[in-house]
Amino acid sequence: MNSKKIHFSEQSDAQLLARAAEIGVAQDHALLGNEIARFNKLFDELMSIKNELRARPGDRRRLIMELYKHRNMQVRLNSAKATLAIAPEEARALLEWIAASKHNPQAGDAGMCLWALDEGIFVPD
Repeated sequence: MNSKKIHFSEQSDAQLLARAAEIGVAQDHALLGNEIARFNKLFDELMSIKNELRARPGDRRRLIMELYKHRNMQVRLNSAKATLAIAPEEARALLEWIAASKHNPQAGDAGMCLWALDEGIFVPD
């Protein structure tokens, strides 16, 4: 394992998007293997990428929408959640599609996210 700290500020937008996709695929595998600690570590890294894109001039999170059509359902779910604050209609439509797909566990996660949004429990930032 590489113990070198990743400096997202030194990476290009394209590198960050590529890593976000890699994280989603790795999270999918972690879920299937019931590796919760690994999933959570990957989640933290994904949030760091989202925050880096938000901090860039013009708020670059909209770029994450490029991952809406990724072949991996976890990548799609992550991208929808990451863009709820800046593209609420598009992100919600993707969450609804994932929930209706019955592709679990992502469909269940998407359904819970929609419920939390509707109940005001979750407010995207």
